[in-house]
Amino acid sequence: MSSEWRKVGEKISNWGKWGKEDQLGTLNYITPQKIASAAAAAKQGKLFPLSIPLDAYGPQGASGFRRNPIHIMSVDGGDEHMARFLEGWGGANEAQMVAMTSGPMRFTDDFIIMPLQGSTQWDALSHVYYDGKLYNGYPAASVTSFGATKDSIDQVAGKGQIVSRAVLLDVARHRKVNYLPPQTVISPEELDDVAKAQKVTVESGDIVLIRTGWRLNFLETKDGAQWLHNSPGLSWRCAEWLHNRQAAAIASDNIAVEVTASEFDDAFLVFHMLALRDMGMMLGEIWDLEALGADCAADGVYAFLLVAQPLRVTGGVGSPVNPIAIK
Repeated sequence: MSSEWRKVGEKISNWGKWGKEDQLGTLNYITPQKIASAAAAAKQGKLFPLSIPLDAYGPQGASGFRRNPIHIMSVDGGDEHMARFLEGWGGANEAQMVAMTSGPMRFTDDFIIMPLQGSTQWDALSHVYYDGKLYNGYPAASVTSFGATKDSIDQVAGKGQIVSRAVLLDVARHRKVNYLPPQTVISPEELDDVAKAQKVTVESGDIVLIRTGWRLNFLETKDGAQWLHNSPGLSWRCAEWLHNRQAAAIASDNIAVEVTASEFDDAFLVFHMLALRDMGMMLGEIWDLEALGADCAADGVYAFLLVAQPLRVTGGVGSPVNPIAIK
């Protein structure tokens, strides 16, 4: 029943907790003191980039409202001698190219066309809403065709807020599988079991990373549609688990953090609604946790420093990110 999750939403709501103008949500738990203490988790100097490649071979496919990134060269090495053909032809742009390449210097240039949530990324708090309201009571209409005027990703990026202690909860390895079966629901009780087995605790201001192994599944199958629709992930009940621990954010190696099969007959992506809209907790999706997971299993250390700044996209409701775990 939708009334069940709505009651939880009211219980875990952080609206007004950090003031009526707040647009950071649970990132407020990352205080200067938290960042200073988190730095102590970087003891070995080992770096683990957690993003998947920005290219045409990701899980989004080539159609739909999200597509894999498109990388285009605007100037390449084949243009070595183009100045001789451009001289006296075209307009100011061509004349500028002739002038720039009159000496020995040559250059290459490129750009990318992509959804802001088409690869490893953060969901901004303006990404999901219900009943016409965003996090902290802002109207959904404040996300305009010019961009999100409230709860946007640049509210976070402009403050350099996502640097903290992080904890990896490796659910797949705990179950002794390479990756969880399709549509596996991860309960809060299982998160407790994993944390206990790993001898790690989730503290206030921590960023929680969930490994389902689903990145491996995609690399094996290359089937983006099935990867999306059959994704395992968190139960909606894990929202209250995160709220009780004052987690700052959560990220996973799947498409939506939560399981994509709906746990309700009349509501879809309930965890998204509870986390983004009610708690004000950003979600990180499609992270590559394989190398980090293997290293944590090898040395038994599941807590580390995480730096995961989004791009400063004015009015954006999401952003690509290249998170770095430092052990």
